[in-house]
Amino acid sequence: MAKKQSFGDKVLRQKRSTKKMVRIVFSKKKENGHYSFRSKMVDADKVKDALSGARQ
Repeated sequence: MAKKQSFGDKVLRQKRSTKKMVRIVFSKKKENGHYSFRSKMVDADKVKDALSGARQ
């Protein structure tokens, strides 16, 4: 017999508690012509702040 999936408060709490993360990859050209990359994990709500901070 198949197990029933539970719905309700428990499942909704789990969905709300998951964070949406975004990986941002920054590139920079070195003096010798090669590129270096670094990545950063940022909360999805703070992407604009992270990008504006990287440009400065």
